[in-house]
Amino acid sequence: MSTLFGMSHNLTLLVWTFITIVFLIVFIAKLKWNPFVTLLISALMLGLLTGMKPQDVVQSITQGLGGTLGTIAIVIALGTMLGKMMAESGGAEQIAATLIDKFGESRVHWAMLLVGFIVGIPVFFEVGVILLIPIVFTVARKTNKSLLQIGIPILAGLSTVHGLVPPHPAPMIAIDAYQADLGHTILYSLLIGIPTAIIAGPIFGKFIGKRIQVQPPAKLAEQFAQKSDRPLPGFGITLFTILLPVILMLIGSVADIVDPQGVSSLSVFCKFIGHEIIALLIAVVFSFFSLGYTRGFKKEDLSRFTSECLAPTATIILIIGGGGAFKQVLINSGVGSAIAELATQANINVILFAWFVAALIRVATGSATVAMTTAAGIVAPVLAMNPGVHVELVVLATGAGSIVLSHVNDAGFWMVKEFFNMSVPETLKSWTVMETILSVVGLALILLLSTVL
Repeated sequence: MSTLFGMSHNLTLLVWTFITIVFLIVFIAKLKWNPFVTLLISALMLGLLTGMKPQDVVQSITQGLGGTLGTIAIVIALGTMLGKMMAESGGAEQIAATLIDKFGESRVHWAMLLVGFIVGIPVFFEVGVILLIPIVFTVARKTNKSLLQIGIPILAGLSTVHGLVPPHPAPMIAIDAYQADLGHTILYSLLIGIPTAIIAGPIFGKFIGKRIQVQPPAKLAEQFAQKSDRPLPGFGITLFTILLPVILMLIGSVADIVDPQGVSSLSVFCKFIGHEIIALLIAVVFSFFSLGYTRGFKKEDLSRFTSECLAPTATIILIIGGGGAFKQVLINSGVGSAIAELATQANINVILFAWFVAALIRVATGSATVAMTTAAGIVAPVLAMNPGVHVELVVLATGAGSIVLSHVNDAGFWMVKEFFNMSVPETLKSWTVMETILSVVGLALILLLSTVL
């Protein structure tokens, strides 16, 4: 009887969640309500419908909004300053011109995939977007190509690394939980990740770019456009400046692998400078010199640049925070647990099971990292009962499931929507489909590889 009651309760939670998501999409896409306000109303609505106490709903909303923006707001602010310095100095223009020259206009989207893949290794997805969005805008303007044809490959590279490739923190969670071999996981992740990113990036980007024509937000496009007649900075110093936070984060990741307990003072220092906020702060200060003072800008210019670039990001930050509030209510209301319980009752292949659990939690909570963490805890005991399974492939299956079907409860969804100036339906048709292609193609290749090993 208790089992039947539990199943009934879980199904009720899922029904209320479905109704709330439909409400959210209709009010934003059809009725054109402000996304931030609608996200807060949806979070409140879902919490009350699922039986949460009113004060708990409010606490979840503030917890989710504050927890999401605690890091993201700083990252967006610092990343935008770095992007502004690249634009004002002509650095973004230099990188775009060099990539176009080396790859040619017809193949520049392949260069974008490579850039996204490399930059994404040590950074979280949101950080990579902030770092690379000025280059996306500039390359799209110089080549007259669709913004999505240029942007989707970068997003695919960033997202593939986020879900599949160590030493990114997300797959490292599953590696630790499953006691997988790091070297083998990296090898298999590249065998799976590269073709997956190609299909979801340049190939799908070219397809969807012809069908959805969007222009970057006017204010952001203006601030990321070169406004100076100064000669362009050197490609080397510009590339080093944009990659500096990536290098620092990679150093932090390596230190975490070599000395996870932080025993030595050197590893503690490396982890400190490798934290995304510290790494970006160091890069921004460095850019003041490499792209600022050495380019002839005065201190008044730098002060003006770093102040005026923040205004266009206010709306983006609020919407991302609203997405975080909605996500937290989903978790605290028990929807995430309901999804996990339903998934554990499925008697399927362990690789499929790991993907399925992570996918359901991802759809319910909107967070790839939460999906990876929660799924790892659920799958690990099942994996222990199946000693013949290739553990490294289960790690990759968990990662592939954690990036599926990004939608309105994902902060990344709103970030992409706002930066690419798309409507909700356009974001679902482009970004959400791209994420799903990454996940499903990745799973197919993992299953194929499992038959060979």
